[in-house]
Amino acid sequence: MERISEVLFAVIMALTFTSTVGVETSDNLQVRTMLLAALGCNLAWGIIDGCLYLMARINTESGKIDLLRAVRDAPGGGTVERILAEALHPTLASAFSTAQLDSMRESIRRLPKLPRPTRLTREDALGALGVCLLCFLSTLPIALPFVFIGDARTALRVSNAIAVAMLFVCGYAFGYRSGLQPLLTALSMVVLGCAMIGIAIALGG
Repeated sequence: MERISEVLFAVIMALTFTSTVGVETSDNLQVRTMLLAALGCNLAWGIIDGCLYLMARINTESGKIDLLRAVRDAPGGGTVERILAEALHPTLASAFSTAQLDSMRESIRRLPKLPRPTRLTREDALGALGVCLLCFLSTLPIALPFVFIGDARTALRVSNAIAVAMLFVCGYAFGYRSGLQPLLTALSMVVLGCAMIGIAIALGG
């Protein structure tokens, strides 16, 4: 789901950026300008998203320690159930009896000390690099028309079509993995992409 989301964000970002550049340079649309716009946009976003990934990892690990502390300091099983329901899922929390929740709380209380938040690891750094590369590489199909098609305006139209196709595929995968109706989700993503393109074209892009 995270990889699908990253590709979706990257495609939408590149689509809106190239369309905006198309509008701003409509009188003198250059292939090189559009190519650099498509690649540069998502390279910059990939670097930013990689940094945000590392911040999210720190937040996730800190949240785990906060959950342990909240369960340890809870006055009773009912409070523990509420804490777990907020952190996980109400159905999962309700599966534990009050005695089990109290036992869990006492086990945590017997720990000599709570673990400290894990520092960023090599795997985290590789994950951030992967996020950056995913954002950048997902732009390549959108940028390829500007490499092989000499007319920038035609290349822009082909690039937009590729982006819409990618939105459909990613939307379908997103819907399938999230339990939504895949086809409806895919069509919703396409409508969003076409709306962006339509607005740009109406403005002269």
